[in-house]
Amino acid sequence: MEYNMENDTIAAISTAVSGAGIGIIRISGTDAVKVADRVYRSKGGRKHLEEQESHTIHYGYIVDNGEVVDEVLVMLMRGPRSFTAEDTVEINCHGGVYAVGRVLETVLKNGARPAQPGEFTKRAFLNGRIDLSQAEAVIDVIQAKNEYALKSSVSQLKGAVHKAVQKIRERILYQIAFIESALDDPEHISLDGYPDRLKKEAQELEKEISHLIDSSDNGRILKEGIQTVILGRPNAGKSSLLNAMLGEERAIVTEIAGTTRDVLEESISLNGITLNMIDTAGIRDTKDVVEKIGVERAREKAQQADLILYVADSSQKLDENDREILQSLGGKKAILILNKSDLPSVVSADELKEMTGDQYPVLAVSAREGNGITVLEQMIREMFYRGEVSFNDEVYITNARQKADLVNARESVLKVLESISYGLPEDFYSIDLMSAYEALGAILGESVGEDLVNEIFSRFCMGK
Repeated sequence: MEYNMENDTIAAISTAVSGAGIGIIRISGTDAVKVADRVYRSKGGRKHLEEQESHTIHYGYIVDNGEVVDEVLVMLMRGPRSFTAEDTVEINCHGGVYAVGRVLETVLKNGARPAQPGEFTKRAFLNGRIDLSQAEAVIDVIQAKNEYALKSSVSQLKGAVHKAVQKIRERILYQIAFIESALDDPEHISLDGYPDRLKKEAQELEKEISHLIDSSDNGRILKEGIQTVILGRPNAGKSSLLNAMLGEERAIVTEIAGTTRDVLEESISLNGITLNMIDTAGIRDTKDVVEKIGVERAREKAQQADLILYVADSSQKLDENDREILQSLGGKKAILILNKSDLPSVVSADELKEMTGDQYPVLAVSAREGNGITVLEQMIREMFYRGEVSFNDEVYITNARQKADLVNARESVLKVLESISYGLPEDFYSIDLMSAYEALGAILGESVGEDLVNEIFSRFCMGK
């Protein structure tokens, strides 16, 4: 796939635009060193950066028409040994908003143009420095919300997805080459018994691709967090539970049933994973228009949840609202919580299990006293991650585009197996194998259109 590639010199601020100790302006392109030379003066006098060795750091000043703008360190990196594989200069200046802006302004006045969002990473991809899966991992590293999301993104940045996909592609390519060679030279290369051999290989390939697809569920949770919805009838203690898990008073708690009228969303980090907590209005039949809207939104959020925390007031008998909620769980992952365990209980775990069976764990807590919260958190973690999450050998697909390409590849491999079962000629196998090969190539960026590439990098921040 050919892309339009501009070789002009670009520049942008690569650090957050805020008061900070250090700010970095990155320059990349054919004339990056020349542009930097026009604005840089060494402390001891005139030192030409063009005469310096690559991967060196120089101390001096940025100067605009003879006026010193800032005291800086300049890092020189010549291509292809740089992030973009082009000549790159990074100016480390003081991190004040005005100071960084003035340095960038000076660089732009002397021959560079403002970089587009993600243009540095786009150039790294177009220059073969990284593939598309690694490029997408860059923004995932920046946006990582928890320890596991960061580890997964770094693993992908180091090429974990590339290696897994490329290994499968090589096996597919071998089969394509064998078929084409046999069809071109049947006298020397026999296809006798080949369909049976290909069937076994295709079954193994389908299994490996399916494993990657299945990892996307965990991958999405690693990246985005667990959508956790708290359900229960009014005054069961849902908001108190949210506050207890957050460790602060974020939701309003009163003795008045129906205090929560709308959904309240908060995120917490739980042993390296993220819980996107959603407190909802108490579910009950009501004529109050505002409360009724809140109840409907609660039901909508429950349909989208990864995990439901059903909260019952253990000091009050269950009613029809509780039964309705329990019947609406629909096999989703859920934990049944008997709240207010500090009060005399009239509801037992056995009573809940009689209504739902043994498919959901039951836990007694006191949100007000904080009792049982640590056990609840551990229960959630074990429900989603058995044992330790490892990034050494396991690959987690966290990108929807990559998952879609894997699904397409699997469908093509399944077509190969279907053709074998029907006894179709070998050239049918080759066509579908090539489709699988190209679908996997799209993950790495080998067969995607320029519009998609531009759309992917447009989501990046300006200096990356």
